[in-house]
Amino acid sequence: MRIISRKTLREFWEKYSDSRQSLQSWYADVKRAEWKSPSDIKNVYRNASIVANNRAVFNIKGNHYRIVVAIQYEFGIVYIRFVSTHSEYDKIDVRTI
Repeated sequence: MRIISRKTLREFWEKYSDSRQSLQSWYADVKRAEWKSPSDIKNVYRNASIVANNRAVFNIKGNHYRIVVAIQYEFGIVYIRFVSTHSEYDKIDVRTI
């Protein structure tokens, strides 16, 4: 998959240094992935949440952090929409971010 944008992850791990390794691992896994549908995500990430508007939510570092992405399956693109702590995540509407 093509991931847009790694800069978002880097900015987050610079603020929360304990997230760096987990975010880098997630990035490497997704970059190698070939998702064609939400079920492809669930086959690998059983705890991922699939939500409206082609959004998926991933738990990072033992559920300490969250990544919200928008996915264009037909083009193989993952847009990082939001990386956050749980308290920040609770304040957003995941379907529209």
